[in-house]
Amino acid sequence: MFFDGFTLDTIEANGQRIRLRRDGNGPPLLLLHGNPQTHAMWHKVAPVLARRFTVICPDIRGYGFSSSPPPTPDSRHYAKREMARDLVRLMEGLGFPRFGIVSHDRGARVAHRLAIDHPDVVDKLCVMDIVPTIEHFERTEMSFAMGYYHWFFLAQPHDKPERMILRDVEDWFDSQTSREPKDKDFFHPEARADYLAALREPGTVTSICEDYRAAAGIDLVHDRESRAASRRIRCPLLVLWGSKGRIGQWYKPIDLWRRYTDGPVIGGPVASGHYLAEEAPDETLSRLDAFL
Repeated sequence: MFFDGFTLDTIEANGQRIRLRRDGNGPPLLLLHGNPQTHAMWHKVAPVLARRFTVICPDIRGYGFSSSPPPTPDSRHYAKREMARDLVRLMEGLGFPRFGIVSHDRGARVAHRLAIDHPDVVDKLCVMDIVPTIEHFERTEMSFAMGYYHWFFLAQPHDKPERMILRDVEDWFDSQTSREPKDKDFFHPEARADYLAALREPGTVTSICEDYRAAAGIDLVHDRESRAASRRIRCPLLVLWGSKGRIGQWYKPIDLWRRYTDGPVIGGPVASGHYLAEEAPDETLSRLDAFL
C-alpha cells in the first residue's frame, strides 16, 4: 500500500504553502526528501516509522506541490536558512516545538542548516548520502565536477537550465536519477508519477534551479559564517550513505561530519545507490531503529 493510513494535507507555514502526509501517535519525526523528488520517496519507510512516531513528510519549499517563490538575483528565497524556517514553523503549528529529523539529499542540506540555526528544536538528526555542502565546493576537483556536474548546470543563471530541462522533463528526470527508460520501475509507480507531476507544475523546475543557485552562493556565505563562529550541530547525528554511490568513494563521511558536530556521530554505508529509502528500505529502517 502507498502511504497506507496517512492523511494528505496542505498547511501554511512561514508564509508558504506546504503539502504533507502524516500519521502516527508517538514522538514527532520529520522526514525531508531530496531532488528531483517529493515526500513520496518515504513511502516504504514512513508507515513503519509511524508505528512508533508521529511522522510528518512534507514537500520542502520549491519541490512537490509546496510553494515555489519567484527567483531572485541572489536566490535568497531558496537559502537553506529560509527553507529550514518553513519547517520549524510547520512543526510549531502542528504542536511540535521539538522533534527528530530523518533527511536525504537536498532535504538533508536543509536539515543541516536547521540544526545549526535552531539547535534547541532538534532531538536527533539523520542525514543520508551527503557531506556538508561547503566541503563539496571547497574540495571540488575533476571527479566531483564530472560526477556532480548537475550542481554546476542547475546553478547557471535563470533561466538557461530551466529552458533546457522543460523541453523534456521526463527525460531529464531519468537522466538526473541515472535510470534508463527500461528501468522506470525503479521507483514505485505512484511515487514516480508524483515526481513527474510536480516537475510539470509551473515554477517547480525554476525552484529546483534556485535551490542549487543558493547552494553555490548565499548558502556558502551562511556556512562560512557558521564555521567561523563555531556554530555546529549539537544533537546526536546518524550519517548514512549508499555503498554503491560516490559519497563513500570520495570522502570519509563520518570523519567529515565530526568536524561540524559537537554531539556523537555514528553511521556507515547501506547496500544501495543514492536512494537508500527506496532501494534498501529494510536496512535503512534497521539503522534508523537503532538510532532513534
